[in-house]
Amino acid sequence: MPRLALCTLVLCVLAVAAAVVSFVQGSWLGVVWVLLAGLTSNMCWYYVKRDKVRRSVTG
Repeated sequence: MPRLALCTLVLCVLAVAAAVVSFVQGSWLGVVWVLLAGLTSNMCWYYVKRDKVRRSVTG
């Protein structure tokens, strides 16, 4: 797994945890964390797919 994909995966997990904590505390700030989790999830898939394409072309 590429390093950028791993970093974005970690950020996604942390954003989900922050969203859960925010919603449990009754804060609507959790919506921002959910949006950030969605963004980082898409970035992770992009980097994984990009790495697979690079490996298939060069391999």
